[in-house]
Amino acid sequence: MYTKDGEQYFIVDSHIHFWDGTPANQANRYGEGFLNCFYDYHRNLSPETELWSLEHFQKQTEADLMHDLFEVGYVDTAIFQPTYLTDFFVNGFNTTEQDGALAEKHPDKFLVNGAWDPRDGEAGLAALEQLVERWQPRGVKLYTAEWKGESKGWKLSDPWSYRYLEKCRELGIRNIHVHKGPTIYPLNRDSFDVADVDEAATAFPDLNFIIEHVGLPRLEDFCWIATQEPNVYGGLAVAMPFIHSRPRYFAQIIGELLYWLDENRITFASDYAIWTPKWLVEKFVDFQIPPDLQSEYGVLTADIKRKILGLNAARLYDIPVPSEARVSEPAVHAAVGSETNEEVLTS
Repeated sequence: MYTKDGEQYFIVDSHIHFWDGTPANQANRYGEGFLNCFYDYHRNLSPETELWSLEHFQKQTEADLMHDLFEVGYVDTAIFQPTYLTDFFVNGFNTTEQDGALAEKHPDKFLVNGAWDPRDGEAGLAALEQLVERWQPRGVKLYTAEWKGESKGWKLSDPWSYRYLEKCRELGIRNIHVHKGPTIYPLNRDSFDVADVDEAATAFPDLNFIIEHVGLPRLEDFCWIATQEPNVYGGLAVAMPFIHSRPRYFAQIIGELLYWLDENRITFASDYAIWTPKWLVEKFVDFQIPPDLQSEYGVLTADIKRKILGLNAARLYDIPVPSEARVSEPAVHAAVGSETNEEVLTS
């Protein structure tokens, strides 16, 4: 946990990776370009004291990850979100199997999520069943812009996507994390569009759709969808580091999210290893919406920060929260499929 000015914050880093972006694992120029695009985000949005060499950025050791998240990063629980990208990386970029091996060594620290691609058809449905049997994920991470052969992406509203969402429902997977954010070379910008979230969230009201990167740069579109769909959440990966590089822009992002979604449907994420949680947590706890924007957006209270930094994700994943880090009033929104929501989060 993180403690500041007598306040305690339970930290759930809801979007992390344990990737292999080394040249040996890059299948082609697209793999190299993808990794280097990530590195550009790291270099351009990080404090100078937090910058890594390209070699260190390409792959971290288990010791690196444990140190960055748990020894100095204040994280209580971290959630692996896989990104396979097997067209670009020989052994995949960041797979459930790679993440799961580490999660099994540290079951008190990690939750591991699965993934699926509707273009895999019937075979993929069978593979999803096997993945759930092996790893018992509570969520999946979907990458609608991922390339597969001649295909350059897919939509949540595709008929085969509905088959997979129905399978998630059948298998007890309630948390559907979807990458809907800035484009990454060489992926196509339009494949990250948020429009398909609206239809899927309406069709599957018993599933939680956590939209990673809050739709940036389509924040307004995302907010208009999320305000109508109570099962849509905003994941702050990629948005968080603007707290350093463009704090007023970050204030506008968090202010819009609080206005449209409220504080119960926003989740913290470092997007490790693009960024590390330590400086993000510290800066967020210290952050306040500028006075000239407060009449429109309000202020960030300690309880709002507690919810965003950990309690909202804890509710989604039924993660127990120590009493000293809970909020003082009941959460308004109960996560779909959650068995321990108000009990876990409130005093």
